[in-house]
Amino acid sequence: MHEKTNGEMSVLEIKQLVGHLVSQHGLKKVRLTGGEPTSRPDLPEIVTALRDTGITEISLTTNGLSLHWQSRELQAAGLHRVNVSLDSLDRERFKRITGIDGLEKVKCGLIAAQEAGLKPLKINTVVVRGENDHELQALLEFATDLELQIRFIELMPMGPLKKHWDYRFVSEFEIRERLSTIVESWSAHRHSSSAARTYDVRLLNGKGAQVGLITAMSCNFCSACDRIRIGSCGEVFPCLMDFQAGTILPALRPRFDPEMLDEILKLSLQKKSIEHGVAGPEIMTHIGG
Repeated sequence: MHEKTNGEMSVLEIKQLVGHLVSQHGLKKVRLTGGEPTSRPDLPEIVTALRDTGITEISLTTNGLSLHWQSRELQAAGLHRVNVSLDSLDRERFKRITGIDGLEKVKCGLIAAQEAGLKPLKINTVVVRGENDHELQALLEFATDLELQIRFIELMPMGPLKKHWDYRFVSEFEIRERLSTIVESWSAHRHSSSAARTYDVRLLNGKGAQVGLITAMSCNFCSACDRIRIGSCGEVFPCLMDFQAGTILPALRPRFDPEMLDEILKLSLQKKSIEHGVAGPEIMTHIGG
């Protein structure tokens, strides 16, 4: 296992952390996200280490640019499923949003992930007024044709960026209204602790699809949230939209100390806000969304 020298947790430290949470606290799911998790060259090793802890589900959220060549290796390592960020099907708009001319790579990556058996495969689309809100129908049809799930995510115009982003917000009501031009019916799944409210939908063309709506603004899910985010350098964020509440590195170095780890996590989680933290997008940008 590679040792990290730049402050990031090593593969062994990640395995010790997750193994303890699995055996002592009943952790069942881990999502590798970012930033961009595929930027770590030891990602397959991390996935294998997580698999060996007995974790039930390992998922990955990625920009999808490297899935065309990484999917089979990651599936073989133990990865179960993938969420891919895709905010536009227009090449120039995709390039403007992401800064990369990579739409075709993402499309190839989706097919490669599907062929590798990484399912359910989901598309994540952040809806932004004046940017991609006119593409919602096309994105749903694209996902349906490839038998992918799609999740439309409300923009979160909070904190110091609120005055700049308020006008860009598109609510769940408006998202559903726009999709009504191609959707005949919505059938809600039983609600869980997932951030998304999920529906089976029937399109007017007779095809079926699965749509998720992540409504952090119009209908927040804070009361049902059971997640904690730990950064690659050990930072603890009780909420995606609030400040760092601690670091677990003292419990990992120079040796693993499970009692100290539990105490750090307990103190950090006590700082979890009842609703979204006030820092909003400023913190989301810092830790990678």
